[in-house]
Amino acid sequence: MLILSRSEGDVIHIGDDVRLVVLSCDRKSVRLGIDAPRDVRILRGEIVVDIEQENQRAMTAQAQKEWLQLAPMNTLRSNIVEAADAAKG
Repeated sequence: MLILSRSEGDVIHIGDDVRLVVLSCDRKSVRLGIDAPRDVRILRGEIVVDIEQENQRAMTAQAQKEWLQLAPMNTLRSNIVEAADAAKG
């Protein structure tokens, strides 16, 4: 990781197409301006974490759905009926 100290108005070039401009600084935050081509995807770190967590939840839900598809409905119904009969008796 490259660590730099910059002041307001300073520019950092990344590759040939991306410019990072320090717009303002205070004790709590730094405002950055990013000038990049439209095809360069720029995401805040917390958004990346949210996307990864949502993808994980979706994969888990898909796995559960696939499991239900693997179990024949007749088997599921008979298990439910057997459990209901056992509870009655």
